[in-house]
Amino acid sequence: MSDKLTKNERRAQARDQARKMQEERRRKERVKKGLTIGGIIVAAVAIVAIVAIVIVNSIRPAGPGPENMASNGIVIGQDFVAERTAATPAEGEPTPTEPREDIIQIEIYQDYMCPICGDFDEANAATLEQLLSTGAATVEIHPISILDRASLGTKFSTRSGAAAACVAEFAPDSFWDFNAAMFDNQPAEASSGLSNDEIIAVTEAAGIDTTTGIAECINDGRFMSWVTEATTRAGTQPLPGTDGVVADRTPTVLVNGQQYPGAAADAAGFSAFVTAAAGQQSGETGEEPAETEAPAETTEPADEG
Repeated sequence: MSDKLTKNERRAQARDQARKMQEERRRKERVKKGLTIGGIIVAAVAIVAIVAIVIVNSIRPAGPGPENMASNGIVIGQDFVAERTAATPAEGEPTPTEPREDIIQIEIYQDYMCPICGDFDEANAATLEQLLSTGAATVEIHPISILDRASLGTKFSTRSGAAAACVAEFAPDSFWDFNAAMFDNQPAEASSGLSNDEIIAVTEAAGIDTTTGIAECINDGRFMSWVTEATTRAGTQPLPGTDGVVADRTPTVLVNGQQYPGAAADAAGFSAFVTAAAGQQSGETGEEPAETEAPAETTEPADEG
């Protein structure tokens, strides 16, 4: 019997081979499609998880505030050591920081999404760090959230402010490093901002151990309601120690209770304002702290809720 295939047999073999190749191509296409859809699903699940946390915390009653932020801000002192305070109880009132005559007191109301806050940090971080290193000043940082509308529904401003509160509670002496790292990695407006995992990664990159409770606190959105309440209070009520100043824009910067009126990126202007405040405090001059010519750069007024 001859092993030579007939014409019909060769055609049948070719059809069978073509069928197998087509089936293999379709299988690969299904796998590729599955991987693509899987990636989309994973990304969607991550966004849904963030939105779920946002929704839960938007309806959750305001709980206790973070430890070491009794004033709704954390006070950083000499050598970047934070002052310890008890947490504000649920439904309780924040306790304003007592004014002092022996040191310059600088307060910053800021939003981690706010580009002008980033400009202020970049321009003035060196001055602030020198003041803290020498013990000439304290810096009290108040995280607030007025730019949630600029993060595509993920409420990055509120989540990042809540993350700051987590660091204040679990690693207060590392707060300055966290603050600097957040501005070094500041997302652009009209973006989704950083995810919770990315905030945790930024925190860890700053040398902070997040396994002590910080990561869980951030992922739980534990202090999101607190940030919302603190933002409303700062934006609608006179700030303690001021003549009616409200933080309805960021950055709002106070030096010994006087609002800095200059441009955020004007390092020389801010330094001069601090120097004038120190001179007034020590009695070297009876004048008010000098105002710079440039008007303060601001973000838009806070969103409600």
